[in-house]
Amino acid sequence: MKNDELRVALFSGNYNYVRDGANQALNLLVGYLLSQGVKVRVYSPTIDNPPFEPTGDLVSVPSLPMPGGRSEYHLATGIRKVLPDLEAFNPNLVHVSAPDILGHRAITWARKRRLPSVASLHTRFETYPQYYGIGFLTPLMIRALTRFYNRPDTVLTTGPMMTELLRSWGVTTPVSIWSRGINHKRFNPGMRSLEWRRSLGIADDEVAIGFLGRLVLEKGLGVFADVVRRLEARGVKHRVLVIGEGPARDWFAERVPDAVFTGFQSGQDLGRAVASMDVFFNPSITESFGNVTLEAMASGVAVVAAYATGPVGIVEPGVSGLLCDPNDLDSYADALEKFATDHDYRKATGAAGHRRGLDYQWDRINQAALDGYHDTIARKG
Repeated sequence: MKNDELRVALFSGNYNYVRDGANQALNLLVGYLLSQGVKVRVYSPTIDNPPFEPTGDLVSVPSLPMPGGRSEYHLATGIRKVLPDLEAFNPNLVHVSAPDILGHRAITWARKRRLPSVASLHTRFETYPQYYGIGFLTPLMIRALTRFYNRPDTVLTTGPMMTELLRSWGVTTPVSIWSRGINHKRFNPGMRSLEWRRSLGIADDEVAIGFLGRLVLEKGLGVFADVVRRLEARGVKHRVLVIGEGPARDWFAERVPDAVFTGFQSGQDLGRAVASMDVFFNPSITESFGNVTLEAMASGVAVVAAYATGPVGIVEPGVSGLLCDPNDLDSYADALEKFATDHDYRKATGAAGHRRGLDYQWDRINQAALDGYHDTIARKG
């Protein structure tokens, strides 16, 4: 099948109403598909005033605010009300990006019509319960996720470690790799600004340990704060620089009271903020890829991260960053202390990360997803 014959119905739990790494990747994918002549129609919950305009045609799916204190996210109530639009669009491939009600219904719709279906994996949802005091639900979530990812014809994972994780659960669906890319005009060492750091009260000779991301508990905020306290107890000089916003901001600020909070940053301002860190600390274990880790590396910033599905495969330990056991807080503290006190090592590591980041180009990455579509259609016959 030629690209201009391909009609993709993409189902998302959050295409543009809360900005995050998953929907940034989806919007970039849709932009690439459209540039290659592919017809795309996106189905997702929406809000009246989203933080950014969607790429492509977006059809609003009825939804309700997510329970459990996370009402900024919406849960689609099903597919029924958009069926007339979907049937009129007449897709020949269905892509689902979230293991929710909408994703299940979309796969069921595709299977009834013997259409090929693809599911992309963006987030380690099974890790979330531990951050909200309901860790006993983790086995149930793994069973639900295993069932979901065994339903489509192909799963797009972000790399080998995510594939191995799915296989360990019992997912047998064929896998194709859809990694992530970098906007190198935005994320590069040349964006570093000592003047901007000074405006925040960070001296030129202070080592800025940065957090980048949405301020929610599942990003490892508790671990970050605990490790910072260990650095303080050791007398390691540093400043904490927090880039991002979210519902746990006040909770986090109480635990890192001397931190500098920049709030939400975007565009070139975000590139400047990331490059102006000295060390990026990412203790999160919830990402399937970890875009923020790659953004820091591309910016020439040394990385300390969890040995988890996000950073593994991106960070070369001891060369472009240091990976630590997620449960070993002293290991994190040791790594951060090493970068805070050995300036030459920190700079060399950042330079190596920048070189590594150059390998990640969005067009090449998104072509791999398009190739995965074509392979799925060929297998389906």
